[in-house]
Amino acid sequence: MDVMKRKIGKSGIEVSAMGTGCWAIGGPAFEKDGTPIGWGDVNDEDSLRGLQTAMDMGITLFDTSNMYGTGHSESLIGQAIKGRRDKVVISTKFGWVFDPVTRTKLGWDVSPAYIRKSCEDSLKRLGTDYIDVYFLHVYFYDREKTEEVRQTLEELVQEGKIRTYGWSTDDVDSARVFAPGPHCGAVQHGQNIFEDNAAMLELCDEYDLASFNRGPLAMGLLTGKFRPETTLKDNDIRGKNAPEYMKFFKDGRPNPEFLSKVESIREILTEGGRTPAQGALGWLWARSPRTIPIPGFKTPKQVMDNAKALEYGPLSEQQMEEISRILDGMR
Repeated sequence: MDVMKRKIGKSGIEVSAMGTGCWAIGGPAFEKDGTPIGWGDVNDEDSLRGLQTAMDMGITLFDTSNMYGTGHSESLIGQAIKGRRDKVVISTKFGWVFDPVTRTKLGWDVSPAYIRKSCEDSLKRLGTDYIDVYFLHVYFYDREKTEEVRQTLEELVQEGKIRTYGWSTDDVDSARVFAPGPHCGAVQHGQNIFEDNAAMLELCDEYDLASFNRGPLAMGLLTGKFRPETTLKDNDIRGKNAPEYMKFFKDGRPNPEFLSKVESIREILTEGGRTPAQGALGWLWARSPRTIPIPGFKTPKQVMDNAKALEYGPLSEQQMEEISRILDGMR
């Protein structure tokens, strides 16, 4: 199937212009204090069918982390790609220490030895002998100490364990210390209609990096399916026990402020037969030629709806200007 393509920066690796985010399919996971960091309960059969659907529809990029379901997400991808490894590009992450039995995050470690251990563990779960894109997942790590991390990743490239690497962070200065690396090809950061990290996109242009867009649908809010009375389960990262940084949902319900914004631009997003989600993905492609949104899923239908956005492509310049005008007026 011929779908829109983009390249992972200076690595030259070509992928479908949209990836499939595999955080949600990892299932529940928690901080040590019980704060949820997963998307609640999930059905593995639905997850495997969703991954299969993505491949059938031309999606070639799968983004995960060893922390998603404390390894469970990677294991599911490993099952799904058997016999098709050469047809897909796998992006995963490292840095967190966790207990897979209790699905609890215990801390973090980015020492060279632990990076190598994490890489080997991910390779086993994924059932492969190389990782295409390897991201540092500890967003707050001291950028002045990252030279050792970057050097370890360069060594893993030379050894054939990984092909390219980057940092999953919203901090431009942190991304900047990784960017000059000879084999640094991407940065993963929050990017959607409500979170436009223009400085990060400029950095990607400067260093020839791909922009992997985390949260492209604002944690699901831009699907247009949520209502004021919607309530999320307690083990969902968007539920009433959500971490402090969660702004699109409050007290286990959609944030009214952002619900109002979704409704204000719904007509533009759905022009030409798009769904709101497809319009939101089109906004990202129009925002920069480097953006690669990675929307998540729990069901095959969600994968199918997201993948169909590729048939519509980027929003028009006029649509982009109209969305900016409306949202600027609501600030």
